[in-house]
Amino acid sequence: MIDHSVHAHPSKDDLPREKQLAWKMAEVAADPVEVEEEVTEMIINRIIDNASVAIASLNRGPIKTARAQAVAHRLSGGATLFGVGGDLRVGAEWAAWANGTAVRELDFHDTFLAADYSHPGDNIPPVLAVAQQTGRGGKDLIRGIATGYEIQVNLVKGICLHEHKIDHIAHIGPSASAAIGTLLELDKETIYQSIQQGLHCTVTTRQSRKGEISSWKAFAPAYAGKTAIEAVDRCMRGEGAPSPIYEGEDSVISFILNGRTARDQGKSPYEPTYVVPLPGAGEAKRAILDTYTKEHSAEYQSQALIDLAFKMGREIEAKGGFDKVKSIVLHTSHHTHYVIGTGSGDPQKMDPKASRETLDHSIMYIFAVALQDGEWHHVRSYAPERAQREDTVRLWHKISTTEDPEWTRRYHSHDPSEKAFGARVVVTMEDGTVLEDEKAVANAHPLGERPFKREHYIQKFKTLTGDILDAAESARFLDLVQRLPELGPEEILALNPVAPAGYLEENLATGIF
Repeated sequence: MIDHSVHAHPSKDDLPREKQLAWKMAEVAADPVEVEEEVTEMIINRIIDNASVAIASLNRGPIKTARAQAVAHRLSGGATLFGVGGDLRVGAEWAAWANGTAVRELDFHDTFLAADYSHPGDNIPPVLAVAQQTGRGGKDLIRGIATGYEIQVNLVKGICLHEHKIDHIAHIGPSASAAIGTLLELDKETIYQSIQQGLHCTVTTRQSRKGEISSWKAFAPAYAGKTAIEAVDRCMRGEGAPSPIYEGEDSVISFILNGRTARDQGKSPYEPTYVVPLPGAGEAKRAILDTYTKEHSAEYQSQALIDLAFKMGREIEAKGGFDKVKSIVLHTSHHTHYVIGTGSGDPQKMDPKASRETLDHSIMYIFAVALQDGEWHHVRSYAPERAQREDTVRLWHKISTTEDPEWTRRYHSHDPSEKAFGARVVVTMEDGTVLEDEKAVANAHPLGERPFKREHYIQKFKTLTGDILDAAESARFLDLVQRLPELGPEEILALNPVAPAGYLEENLATGIF
């Protein structure tokens, strides 16, 4: 890996494109290096993972809306939709929109956390949609997805967006654009311009994950994927982009990220700010192996705490029960405290009538329900009647978070054996008894008690889709996806599982399309 120092430049520097981050990412995307077998196997796992959560979401509101918009843009040679047979095809950008929303809705697919947040599986829907529309095979799809993960993961390692209240989809715009460039074997110039357009058009604020969180949280990554497809299409037709998109005097680093911070502090906004690692020429793209999926349908930083809650809940019951709890304090990282903890200052995170999206970002709610139920379910655990249960509300409102510098250090550690996303939990009972325990990583994490392997991905798929898909359709999809490297274009078209006739509910409201 090569570490690239990236900072803003005044226009008079006339920064050569060979020194620009977007060009360096384009070089990675255009590198024809072979994908390693281990990476291919993980890509298959993540396609299964995406399908699991997407099929489970088919009749949820945002997915019905996105699907209705996509179906309004039918294209005979286009891409397919989750749940819908291959007879109905739509434009690739609209397939990415509908499928990406389905993947994201339950907040239940893969994750990578470093300087910033990410769900790199969000790259798969746009790449798959373009592969379907352009007649690409399994090997092409694998190469494209490997690039998407490589670019997004390394941007997340090097550039923090949330510090400046910018949503993490600003890393998906470039990564999905680069991924599509790899898929289509485009030249560096076209990929370079596409990456720049992909970033420029996806810089949005984190209000989508703050306060009263709405369904836009599910749409946002799909928007980035759709935007990336449109950006690549324009650049393939000869159009350019704002440049240099990262380093420009009036661009992202200078006026949105740390260049602005430096200026506000009376410093030069052109000081070195970020270091982004990227593979060198001929170096394999392995970043997907740094990522991890979710066993529980909740914000990733709650995964280890859900596992811990199952254990501590039994201990609390043995000490007299949940009504005997005086307080629960989660000593955790800066990210967990300020994003999903009481450090956020969001009263909605303590509101029994909050939306599912908000409850998903309240570790206080999640920990309370996991303590009481000893399980976590993607529907039952968020149901309004569950959130509004009086004994749960009492327990929930006794839970708080606090930042512990050691957990923050571990969260940002580059040493995989130290990196942690959990907390130390201190439960104080009314009689003064104290229960204390901690957990660094989730059971399903690669370093956890039960790391996810192929059989776990398949089990997750069967658990989430078993009441929806016919057994034959489930078996067909699982057989097909596990033969991914050998698939031809017609088989790639069949990679989205199809729901049985009559299952899909539609949004019948009138829109523009």
